[in-house]
Amino acid sequence: MKYDYHVLVIGLGPAGMAVSIMGAEMGLRVCAIERNKIGGECMNVGCIPSKALLRMAKMRYDAGRVSEMGLEGNGTPAVLNIFERIHDHISYINTNKTTAMFKKVNLILGEGSARFKDSHTVMVGDKTVTAAKIFICTGTKPAVPPIPGIETIAVLTNENVFDLPSIPRSLLVLGGGAIGCELAQAFARLGSIVTVVHKDDHLLPFGDRQSGELLQRVFSRENIRVYNGRTLVQAGMENGEAVLYTGHGERLAGERLMVAAGRKMDFDALNLAAAGVEWSKRGIHVNRYLQTSASHIYAPGDCNGHFLLSHAAMHQGMLALINSMLPAPFKRNFKKYVVPWTVFTDPQVSHVGATQTELTAQKKRFETVESRYEDYGAAIAEKVDIGYVSASISPTGRILGTRIVGEGSGEMINEWGLAIQKKMRITDILFLQHSFPTMSFLSKRVSENWMMNRMKSTMIKRMIRLIF
Repeated sequence: MKYDYHVLVIGLGPAGMAVSIMGAEMGLRVCAIERNKIGGECMNVGCIPSKALLRMAKMRYDAGRVSEMGLEGNGTPAVLNIFERIHDHISYINTNKTTAMFKKVNLILGEGSARFKDSHTVMVGDKTVTAAKIFICTGTKPAVPPIPGIETIAVLTNENVFDLPSIPRSLLVLGGGAIGCELAQAFARLGSIVTVVHKDDHLLPFGDRQSGELLQRVFSRENIRVYNGRTLVQAGMENGEAVLYTGHGERLAGERLMVAAGRKMDFDALNLAAAGVEWSKRGIHVNRYLQTSASHIYAPGDCNGHFLLSHAAMHQGMLALINSMLPAPFKRNFKKYVVPWTVFTDPQVSHVGATQTELTAQKKRFETVESRYEDYGAAIAEKVDIGYVSASISPTGRILGTRIVGEGSGEMINEWGLAIQKKMRITDILFLQHSFPTMSFLSKRVSENWMMNRMKSTMIKRMIRLIF
């Protein structure tokens, strides 16, 4: 059967963009359907605008610190039209950068939701499109927990928070994960009185406790209140404020309520059953090659429920397209690639590989080796002396997992990711020269500390004395 296109992509977030652009550059006929905006949630209401907000908040906060230290400066800049400026930046990126990458792709943009007619046919409004291979890249949406009374509150999520006309006087943040922590700190630095409440017993529960507790200490210094381990029994509006009642008998109030308490799937419009694609509330079912139950249909990115991160979605999009062209022996298993992550608070929190909690649960033997920013001259001189680099090392020197909290950790973590993925040992870090005095030199210090621990062995000391 002859199809309209070689490749049809549904959704143009990070995964869909990767499939579309790569496929078109390979000379394939590609059609891409996006019901809203190119770039999906990440570009328009997620990681990109949040980074702009964090940067502006940091500039204001740092200016205030300069003023407090009695140094020269213009004082704390006013918070004026901040969200308009963010929208201007996003508009510029979309108009001048992102759209240009789709010149070779047939775009169906803003014409409605895609809906399967059969396993090779998709409808959008009155249009019908057929394709040999189809890639579902529809992502996820913010979830609002079913707290009694929360429906009476006009809640903020990452989808609408950047449309605020001004910075709220006070803000409740429900959720202590990446989005909740990033936006809590940003709004606090922009002048809001911020309270974070969530169900887990430390911030960033997907990481190690040490990282979450360090971040909480920083939050405390910035007057951000954190309520860990809380269940919420009631919500509502009282005297013009959003109010949350906890199972501990506490009443928490704020001018606005920001919900950052997880993600949800929404496949109703797709009519997946018509395509023979199986799914559950956790996502579309995929095998290790990102194929759905219909083998010519792939589902990379958040919609499959694995690794809900933009860079993971891009990577899966690339793998899915490659896998769609290769015979079984040469297909790539997406689960074999490490997934680093970074929370862009100040300090940044980054991680790759197994957490200490996971290693302990698996009863694996490991040694924790650490270097601290406060012991590094460059970090002290630059006044970024909060944080650490901590690696979990096996008895044979294999790197099992790494945590970096501190300045530049989002850049530094990738070196460790490559080392873990390539099954390198800590000695490979030791014998790699690191530019000095960069923050990444702290990674080399971890390897040096590991080596110094080996030198404590009586046997090794005897061997060294024999050599000399």
